[in-house]
Amino acid sequence: MATPLRLSPDLETDGKPSIAETPAPKRRAPRPVWIIGLLALIAAVWGTTYYIRTRHLVTTDNAQVEARIAPIASRVQAFVTEVRVDDDQTVKAGDTLLVLDDRDLRLRLRQAEAELTAARGVSGVIGGRQGTGQAQAQLEWSQDAAASAAAAVASAEATERKAAADLARYRGLAEKQIISPQQLDAAQAAYDAAKANLESLRSSATASGSQVSAYSAATRIALARLAPAETAVENARLQLSDTVITAPTDGIIAKRSVEAGVLVQIGQGLMSLVPANEIWVTANMKETQVGGVAVGDPATFTVDAYPGKSFSGHVMSLSPATGAKFALLPPDNATGNFTKVVQRVPVRITVDGPADPLRPLRPGMSVVVTVKTK
Repeated sequence: MATPLRLSPDLETDGKPSIAETPAPKRRAPRPVWIIGLLALIAAVWGTTYYIRTRHLVTTDNAQVEARIAPIASRVQAFVTEVRVDDDQTVKAGDTLLVLDDRDLRLRLRQAEAELTAARGVSGVIGGRQGTGQAQAQLEWSQDAAASAAAAVASAEATERKAAADLARYRGLAEKQIISPQQLDAAQAAYDAAKANLESLRSSATASGSQVSAYSAATRIALARLAPAETAVENARLQLSDTVITAPTDGIIAKRSVEAGVLVQIGQGLMSLVPANEIWVTANMKETQVGGVAVGDPATFTVDAYPGKSFSGHVMSLSPATGAKFALLPPDNATGNFTKVVQRVPVRITVDGPADPLRPLRPGMSVVVTVKTK
């Protein structure tokens, strides 16, 4: 049996253990150095891998989906009789969007066709072939009259020459008293009559020549009026066809602002057509990022509306100027105080592959773009 431990009187206390009996605190074991080294190695490997993978990548979140939204407007002034589409409706190229009242335009077409018929009747040109119209007939008649007048003048000139010769011969005979004075007077009268008739016919020939000139000018005027008449008919037909407004391309109707019975003006916007296939992404990259970006570089992008979905594309073009130069109020340092601000260069990225019907890209969506440079 063990002998109990007894304390010396100088170490005894009032029931409390002495300092000699208090156990020493245990020392905490030091953290292994290899754990820190392993973590540092993992960080170095990850950092090196990340740098190698991302050193040729250019990323920006200043991007959005773009499209050429086509405004649908009226080319004629008319009342709307029928609207066949509504907002968010998908249409194909050539589908009828709305119909305008065409009664006034049909009357204009009839009037233009009547004026064209009259112009063709005057000019004689039908189907591109020259016929005998009113102006042409008058011209030909005046030419025939001028020819007859010229022949009559030639005959009168011959008669006048014969009368002059007879008068000269009769004067010689009268001086020799071979003929009577009455015969000389008759020859003189015949000469005077022939001369007067010649002057009259010459005046008629001159008038006939003037008529030829006038009818020639009338024919040219008739031909000149034919072209405007044909143009008026074509314009009336074109305006009549514009009363049926169709979709210029495949797309989706948006922002419809017209109803049946409304009077629309020329150029008035009626609705918008968002193309279904002509979609691209515009990434506004910093000027410090576009140095290595070139046309044809592959790109990937994500859309905020579809988390986890990645789309692929490639760089199609780079803007020839920064976005600030196309702003409504571009910055100007004419005062001489220039504050350097990193500018943005729009980069256009086309979307590769067919459109995803479950995840359609709509203009205006926010995009995060990553371009792999060469």
